[in-house]
Amino acid sequence: MKHILSIFLLSFLCFSCQKESASPTEVAYPERPNILWIVNEDMSPEHLGAYGGTGGKTPVLDSLAKAGVMFTNAFSTAGVCAPSRAALITGAYQTSIGAMHMRTVGMSKGNESAYPPDHKSYSAMIPEGMHGYPEYLRMAGYYTSNNVKEDFQFVAPGTMWDESSNTAHWRNRKDPNQPFFSIFNYTITHESQVWAREKEELLIDPADVTVPPVYPDDSITRRTLARFITNVMRFDAQVGELLQQLKDDGLYENTIIFYYSDHGDGMPYYKRELYDRGLRVPLFIKAPFIKAGSVDEQLVSFVDFGPTVLSLAGVKIPDNMQGQAFMGKQKSAPRKYIYAARDRMDSEVDRVRAVSDGRYKYIKNYMPEKPNYQNIRYRLSNPLMVHLLELHEQGKLDANQERWFDETKPDEELYDTQSDSYEFNNLAGNPDFADKLSELRQAHLKWIDDYGDLAAMPEMEMVNEWWGGADHAPITEPVQMRYEEGRVSLSSATKGASIGFKKSTTDVWSVYQVPFEMKAGDSLYVLAHRIGYEPSKDALILK
Repeated sequence: MKHILSIFLLSFLCFSCQKESASPTEVAYPERPNILWIVNEDMSPEHLGAYGGTGGKTPVLDSLAKAGVMFTNAFSTAGVCAPSRAALITGAYQTSIGAMHMRTVGMSKGNESAYPPDHKSYSAMIPEGMHGYPEYLRMAGYYTSNNVKEDFQFVAPGTMWDESSNTAHWRNRKDPNQPFFSIFNYTITHESQVWAREKEELLIDPADVTVPPVYPDDSITRRTLARFITNVMRFDAQVGELLQQLKDDGLYENTIIFYYSDHGDGMPYYKRELYDRGLRVPLFIKAPFIKAGSVDEQLVSFVDFGPTVLSLAGVKIPDNMQGQAFMGKQKSAPRKYIYAARDRMDSEVDRVRAVSDGRYKYIKNYMPEKPNYQNIRYRLSNPLMVHLLELHEQGKLDANQERWFDETKPDEELYDTQSDSYEFNNLAGNPDFADKLSELRQAHLKWIDDYGDLAAMPEMEMVNEWWGGADHAPITEPVQMRYEEGRVSLSSATKGASIGFKKSTTDVWSVYQVPFEMKAGDSLYVLAHRIGYEPSKDALILK
C-alpha cells in the first residue's frame, strides 16, 4: 500500500539501496574510533614550528605533532580550496569528476564579474554511484558533523552529515557512546583575513619574519607577512581551545586526530599555483596506535584522506574511490606519485597539470600562451599583491620574482624541489634530466588515461552535456515505496540517486540501505537526490 504526497522541497539526499551498502562495516560498533579533523585554510607547513617556522609561535600544533606523526610530503590536488575539497570529500581527482574549476556553485547577482561571460552556476555531476565518504560513515553508525565550511563544488546531500553548520559539534549527538567523525574548519588563516584584519594588533614584529625569495624584502612585504603569521598564531590558540574541549569530555587520548590545511599559502605566487608552495600542506595525525614524535616521508594526496578515514573506521573503501588508504587495515603500498591540477580561477581560464615523485616536479601547461600571473580581482585586496604589481611596472623585481609576470609559459616545466625548493630553475631543457622528464611526462599521461580529464572540453560544454541541452540540471526521480509484511522498501528511478527517510520533519535524514519495519499509523518522509541533479521533492509517504 502506498501513496506519495508532495509536502515541501529540501536540498537534501540519502543513499539508494546499493548491494554493497547492506554490510558496510568490518568492525563492531563499540570498536569504531572517534575521528576529529582540524582544518585551516591557505597555509603552507613552514609557518609551524614543527616544520621550521617563519617567525611566529605555534605551541599547540607543535605539541600535537610531537604527540603523533608528522607527514612531510602531504599534498592537495589543487592550489585552491574548492577543487581540493571536492577531491577530499569524494576520494577522486577533481579533474575526473568535473569539479576542477574554481568555483562551480555560487554565482549570484552582483558577482558575475568573478566568472567568465557565459558562465552558469552548477553542481558538478559526479559519476553515478559515487558519494562522499561521510555518508559511508553514517551508514556504519557514525555521527558525522561539519563545522563552518563545505565548498565541495556541488550542493551537499542531506545525508552527508548529521549536521553541517556553524554550531556542528560531536557534543550534539544524542548518544554519547555513538562514535563520531567531526570536522572543524578554521577560516582565520584564509587569504582574505590578511586585509580583513589589517588593523588588528600584530603578534610578531615584522622585522622578525622570514621573507621568502619570491618577494622583495621590504617593509610592505614584512608587514603583510607579519599579519598572516599573526593569523596563524591566533589559529593555533583556537586549536588549543578545541583540543581542551576534547580533553574535558575525556576523549582526547582515544580519538584519532587529523590536522591539515586545505592547500598551501594564500599569499600571492603561492595560492592557485602548482608549485610545492601552493600544494604542500602540513599534516599531523595523533592516534593511540601511533608512535609519538614520529615522522612519515611517504607521499600522501588529498584523494587518500577519505579512503584512509574509512580504513581507520573499519568501513570498506568503495571501488570508485581513486585514492588509497595510508593507514588502517586497508592500507595500501606507498604511492609513487602525487598529481595536481589548475583550471579556471574565478574569471580567468587556464589548464595546467602537475605530477611529482616527491623530489622532481613535472608541470604541463596546456595553455602556454597564457601568462603565469592572471588578473584575479579577488586577490587585488591584498596589499602585497598591489605592491608586487607596482614593483613589476617599475622594473624593480629580481629575475625570479619577475618570472611570475612572464607573458607566456613553457610547454613543460621540470624542477628538483630538493635543491630548488621555490622551483625557479626549469630543468625541462636540460639533457641531464631527459630521463626524469620522460618518466614524469608518461606518469602524467597515464594518470589522464586512467582517470580522464574533463577539462579537455570547455566548461559550459561539459555542463551542457550533463544537462542534456536544458537550461538547468535534471531533477532526481521521486522515491517509490513498496510495503510488504510490515517492511518498507524505497527506490528511485534515477540511477545512483541517494535516498533519505525520516519520521518527522524535525528529524535528520537517515540513510536508506535495506528494507526496514514500520508500524501502522507511522509517517515517513522521503527524498531522492543524485549529486549534480536537483533533488526530488521532499514527500510524505502514508501507509
